[in-house]
Amino acid sequence: MNLKKLIDVAMGQEKADLVLKGAEVLNVFTERLEQKDVAICDGRIAGLGRYDGKAEIDLSGKIIVPGFMDGHIHLESSLLTPAEFERLSLPHGTVAIMADPHEIANVAGTEGIDYMMKLCENLSMRVYFNMPSCVPAAPLEESGETLEADDISPYYSDDRVLGLAEVMNSYSVTCGDEKLLKKIIDAKKNNKIVDGHAPFLGGKDLCAYTAAGVRSDHECTDSGEAIEKIARGQWIMVREGTAAKNLKALLPICKPPYSSRAMFCTDDRHPGDLIRQGHMDAIIREAVSLGVDPFIAVKMCTINTASYFGLKDHGAVAPGYHADLAVIDDLTDFNIERVFIEGREVAENGKMTVDNTEALPDNQKILHSFHMNKVNAEDLSTPEIMHCQRVIGLRKHELLTDEIIIQPTLRGRQNGGIDVKRDILKAAVFERHHNTGHIGVGFITGYGIKEGAIATSVAHDSHNLIVIGTNDRDIALAAETVREHEGGLVAVKDGKVLECLPLPIAGLMSPLSAEEVDQKLRSLKKAAKELGASDDIDAFMTLAFVSLPVIPKLRLNGKGMIDVINQEIVDITF
Repeated sequence: MNLKKLIDVAMGQEKADLVLKGAEVLNVFTERLEQKDVAICDGRIAGLGRYDGKAEIDLSGKIIVPGFMDGHIHLESSLLTPAEFERLSLPHGTVAIMADPHEIANVAGTEGIDYMMKLCENLSMRVYFNMPSCVPAAPLEESGETLEADDISPYYSDDRVLGLAEVMNSYSVTCGDEKLLKKIIDAKKNNKIVDGHAPFLGGKDLCAYTAAGVRSDHECTDSGEAIEKIARGQWIMVREGTAAKNLKALLPICKPPYSSRAMFCTDDRHPGDLIRQGHMDAIIREAVSLGVDPFIAVKMCTINTASYFGLKDHGAVAPGYHADLAVIDDLTDFNIERVFIEGREVAENGKMTVDNTEALPDNQKILHSFHMNKVNAEDLSTPEIMHCQRVIGLRKHELLTDEIIIQPTLRGRQNGGIDVKRDILKAAVFERHHNTGHIGVGFITGYGIKEGAIATSVAHDSHNLIVIGTNDRDIALAAETVREHEGGLVAVKDGKVLECLPLPIAGLMSPLSAEEVDQKLRSLKKAAKELGASDDIDAFMTLAFVSLPVIPKLRLNGKGMIDVINQEIVDITF
């Protein structure tokens, strides 16, 4: 940037490179609209007022807002390559995302992180990274790799790396675990932020967690919890993604005084939602429809996000700020008509105006990540049911689960614990990274299928192979189909594969276009619905979180059923 030239343009002594004329500008500092030209020079905003430019665009009747930012997302969970994700989200006004590559890191360690950073380096969208803090997520996890502090710290020299990603093992923080504390200390030493992930944490535990330097949380499902965390100095990321939708529950913090310490994030976003609803613009639109002030809604994914992450000169339409802008029709519909990054138009009317697709690197560790034996129905036997069954209870539209103790019926005993009429289904997790042969088997309710089985290799965070079904034969077929494709999503019934989406990139992502992936997903979800999957869950996204042993109350992985709060393996029958 030529500072003297920027000043001359701001003074009106030299023509701007580009002037956006005739629009109203949303001011995130005063929460007002201003009728101003926006003068751009060398990718920065030089001034607002009346300006002449070498190039000019008439935007009369439109509103210019800062480009949107997603405060926390796992790109891998979109099932798309980063270029395909950009192709869908950038035209919706998203100019920056804060990516946590812990999904691929759990599969391939630093080699996975390097792979993702390589795929993102030539995108128009600003892709920032936060280094995975918990690989594996918890002591009882079975990930493909383990990352220690010394594996992570070299990345802090990269300007794209903003901090340490969600510290989800809050128990280890409050207990003073030296390995985890070293990761936090290293991040703080390098002036990086430390993101959090601590559902239900409060009282002295929250004080200890925050005192350690953890400054945010995206797991709040209750406004009281969110307000307590804000009161203790944390920022709250209001999550509205494909699996977890917390906006309605957290509406009380989307207004002053709490909104100044709040931002929006998606965490996970499937291509169908991106195609049909949008990205951050969809959250803003929903928030405004629920009564949130549109100025506050915009601030929660622009200046607030930039401020939290220490991104100076980002997140506002103001002199000296980066010219990362979106042009919208009004403050109700928030239809994105044009998008600019560094003053360069990159999208118009829902389409990118630049092409950033590249050939995928040929990485054998990433493209051949399955190491496990063939799956047989005999692998799925369960202990003889005594008096009670311990069952994982899914909650509607949430990632939290309940512990349910039931007395099995005669039908359930005869079927090895499966009782379809009572919606008691069998689930299994197969370790797939090191060919240990570990298989964890348990029971789940709230999923709803009445026949067949569903399987996925997207199983947070270690991404082993998880399957749920109504009978052992179909469970085994679903799991084996995923294994044969070295990753994917599958639905089966009566010994036949109904639909399959292969995910050969680390068992997490597809090289197909977003539209092709979406078509497969829609067919898969249709098949899941025909099998009886509940309307209250996303059949695949919800299943993907069943094995994550850091979100209460019960989870399932290759070691068995996990009591998250006590971090111990518990019996499924007693």
